[in-house]
Amino acid sequence: MFQHYKFTAAERFLQYVQIDTQSDPQSSSYPTTEKQKDLSKILATELQQMGIADAHMDEWGYVYATIPSTTSKKVPVICFCAHVDTAPDCSGTNVKPILHKNYQGQDIVLPDDKTQVLRMSDYPYLQKLTGHDIITASGTTLLGSDDKAGVAEIMDMANFLMTNKNIKHGEIKILFTPDEEVGKGTAKVDLKKLGADFGYTLDGGDAGSLEDETFSADGVQVIIHGVIAHPGYAKDKMINAMKIAGEILAALPKDRLSPESTDGKRGFIHPVRVEGIAEKCTIDFIIRDFETDGLKKKEDYLRTQIEERMRTYPKASFEFTVTEQYRNMKEILDVNTHVVDFAKEAIARAGLELKMESIRGGTDGSRLSFMGLPCPNLFAGEQAIHSKLEFISVQDMNKAVETMVHLVCICEEKS
Repeated sequence: MFQHYKFTAAERFLQYVQIDTQSDPQSSSYPTTEKQKDLSKILATELQQMGIADAHMDEWGYVYATIPSTTSKKVPVICFCAHVDTAPDCSGTNVKPILHKNYQGQDIVLPDDKTQVLRMSDYPYLQKLTGHDIITASGTTLLGSDDKAGVAEIMDMANFLMTNKNIKHGEIKILFTPDEEVGKGTAKVDLKKLGADFGYTLDGGDAGSLEDETFSADGVQVIIHGVIAHPGYAKDKMINAMKIAGEILAALPKDRLSPESTDGKRGFIHPVRVEGIAEKCTIDFIIRDFETDGLKKKEDYLRTQIEERMRTYPKASFEFTVTEQYRNMKEILDVNTHVVDFAKEAIARAGLELKMESIRGGTDGSRLSFMGLPCPNLFAGEQAIHSKLEFISVQDMNKAVETMVHLVCICEEKS
């Protein structure tokens, strides 16, 4: 099916990563940064140029498009989804992608900061990439494969199907979202307009990986109200909210319940932001657990720790606000097993070994699943994400394109 096809995913990717699309967690606008639309506009235009007539970007920066059906069968409508924004953790400005052809296991020194060295000993997945063509950034920025790899792969899948109309498949929807990295990727999505029965995010790592489980997630905001007085005359009067915040943070366990001390299926309580003055101080936490019931236990534990500290300061007070962020998509996918089964078979047809994984994080798929669009996460090839050592294999990207094409064929065959 692919022997005469010239894949375009890597070529597209090398262009897309040079467009700065970093989202902003402190912004209340939609999208959180206007510059995300710079890429969305390009994608909508490129899809139209492929012959996809309805491709467009809406006012919020979402891109919608439909690849028409090529079969007379009634086939479920599949959506492929990826996000255009890059993480706030590391600069996405002036990304200079570098293609390292025919990788042979050597250390890769990134030229713009020679202290940034990609080593097989630090990233064992590189052992599987001997002979591959690897893309990195230049050492001062992230690369942006999370999730411009997924974007480029979906674009290449669309290009393949629009130029090979003899391949039988049902109607396919394409969705590109902004703001996934700041937890707002589905805030303005119109699922009725999208009109899909189920979907797949292309936002995973190793070739062959399929993720049907994420954390369940809440945010907790703690506001501590101290008592203010002139510091020159504050004896027995002032209660400094920042110092109480420090005590609360110091009381958190060092060897458990934190991101730096947990892996596998263990969740955590993680302070992500502290801001304030002596009178009032705010701590923002994220709470994560694979069991939704486990979130409440962690929140109760955190509240208890705060109450213990506050006992010493009877004139101070605190607010404790819990916000639901997303839930473990496995709860939905376990009752829509065909969605995962199609992906498993597609991975096998692409000649890859299946690697089922649980995401220690969330994806747009988490929220989409609970909004009525069951949506596991397929591999895109991204590695060392949100860092200056981020890298991706061109061959892995092409395998992601193959997997999507096999998936739409399997769905048509089984209908």
